[in-house]
Amino acid sequence: MVFSRKDPYAGYNFRVEIDSIIRAGFKSCSGLETSQEAGTYREGTDKSLGMRKIPGLLTSSNITLGRGITDDRELWDWRNKVATAQSPSAYRKNMSIVLLDDAGDEKVRWNLTNCWPTKWTGPTLDATVDEFAIETLEIAHEGITVENGKWK
Repeated sequence: MVFSRKDPYAGYNFRVEIDSIIRAGFKSCSGLETSQEAGTYREGTDKSLGMRKIPGLLTSSNITLGRGITDDRELWDWRNKVATAQSPSAYRKNMSIVLLDDAGDEKVRWNLTNCWPTKWTGPTLDATVDEFAIETLEIAHEGITVENGKWK
């Protein structure tokens, strides 16, 4: 396999897709993480003093998205739907976090399944600073996959 790019891709060039619709304007995205606990066991006939380790259940961290507050209420409405919906199918969505190269071409796509917002945090308002009002949305999901052919 031949690799032509030696420099890493910039972390600021990304987009978020929710149910295959591109959502632009996010300032930050964190929490792309999976982990797996190690289970320990020892067979009754094992003469060693140490424990054996086997992979346990796979868990994924929540994703946190941050963006400047605008007139777009879609993320707030999605969060609100979780509190009022009768069925999980009414609010669960699939998401993708897409890393782009300098030309705007897709390089890595992390797909997240059965996502729903667990927490919305409003902006810190302070009249003594010159900053944008940022809202954050924490999103639970049931797993991360990377599409084949996107990691080039």
